[in-house]
Amino acid sequence: MEKAIQLLKDYVSHASVSNNPDAAEGMAGARDFIANRLESIGFSIEIMDTPRHPVVVGRYGYDKPGSEHWPHVVLYGHYDVQPPEPHELWTHPAFDADVRDNRIYGRGAADNKGPVIVYTCALENLFNQYPDMPLKIIYLLEGEEEIGSPNFSLVLERLKDELSEADFVLLSDTGGPDDQQLVITTQLRGLADLEVKVIGPSTDLHSGLYGGAVYNPLQALTEICSSLHNPDGTINVPGFYDDVVPAADWEREELGIRPMTEEELKHFTGAPELFSVPGFSPVEAIRFQPTLEFNGIGGGYQGPGPKTIIPSEAFVKITCRLVPDMDPFKIQELVKDAIESRVPASVKVEVTLGETGYPYLVVPPARPNTPEDQSSHLAKAFQLVDRAVEAHFGKRPLYLREGGSIPIIADIKQATGKDTILLGLYTPDDRAHAPDESFHLGIMEKAIPAMEDIFKGLAGIA
Repeated sequence: MEKAIQLLKDYVSHASVSNNPDAAEGMAGARDFIANRLESIGFSIEIMDTPRHPVVVGRYGYDKPGSEHWPHVVLYGHYDVQPPEPHELWTHPAFDADVRDNRIYGRGAADNKGPVIVYTCALENLFNQYPDMPLKIIYLLEGEEEIGSPNFSLVLERLKDELSEADFVLLSDTGGPDDQQLVITTQLRGLADLEVKVIGPSTDLHSGLYGGAVYNPLQALTEICSSLHNPDGTINVPGFYDDVVPAADWEREELGIRPMTEEELKHFTGAPELFSVPGFSPVEAIRFQPTLEFNGIGGGYQGPGPKTIIPSEAFVKITCRLVPDMDPFKIQELVKDAIESRVPASVKVEVTLGETGYPYLVVPPARPNTPEDQSSHLAKAFQLVDRAVEAHFGKRPLYLREGGSIPIIADIKQATGKDTILLGLYTPDDRAHAPDESFHLGIMEKAIPAMEDIFKGLAGIA
């Protein structure tokens, strides 16, 4: 453990903030650190340039006799991190990792540098024991995950043939409820982004001289927005729910094994009351239902005190979270059509279609909704992960849908046909993306031998 802790402290020390042009030194430092780390344990390294931050590609076992017949796994991680601000809320500087209370604190410790160190330590231990371990690995570590992976699709295209030959993908960039209960995430919601601008008069107008004669764009916009939901919270867009695949009964039961109570969710959000669509508790709705959310709205005067105007325009930013099998491009068009059909004749509207991401769903073996054509390699991997987690954490992992989005997972599936096992290694208490982010050393200590068992099982080593 001492070596793993020191490696993570060193890795965290590189301020690899991908959205900050001034963090070039930290980005290069983190990239070189993890490339050198992989090379030191036996990987060959390729640095694959993109228009912004490179992807580190590590390969193991490719040059060994008979490797074309070996099991083949894709690993994924990222070396970039979120900005550390606000600095004053950190107990200790964000990029000077600090160990206390059985945690290692620092930006990126949980997301995603700690899990990457877990994987490399497990592999190093195995390679030392089994120098000719019959397992092919390609490890992709990107530098743009925290800014939406804008160039990862280019890498997938370049590596499409190689990745398509692999058996499945394994990564740990998700979480679970606490350090005692790991979760395998089976769903990631997709995303459809739009921005709407309502345009009225050619300039802001005096509300006394023109009020009552001109349709206020803010009024028109809020009326349009209010029309997109029914009173019960369901989404009032024709066709919006047409492609939704309902959750299976076992998935709802699995959520009930270790539920977050409504009171806990209410406390965490700080909302006066929770609100969900009929037929779903708030905890279920996060995982099993799509949403249409207003992320920002504006128009007119925003300064102190009154300013009696009719603004010339107003805007709203909308994102929809999507569940299987919703198509983000179809949803964008459906929402756009609904908005345009509800615009008063006295104003104009411009709808800009933004980012998209497909939802992703993977089902473990032996479930009622397991695909009939599920890969035997994927089924074996699920079973290996199950056993390893139970052996080292004392409980089997839970299989839960989640409400967040990692668009690259669906991108990998579309590009290569390969499914992903998402084994979460961080918890809400790790405060990923927030000040005082940390990684639980108890999870690290158990996860390293658990990952060893998984890789040994994949390689067929008893």
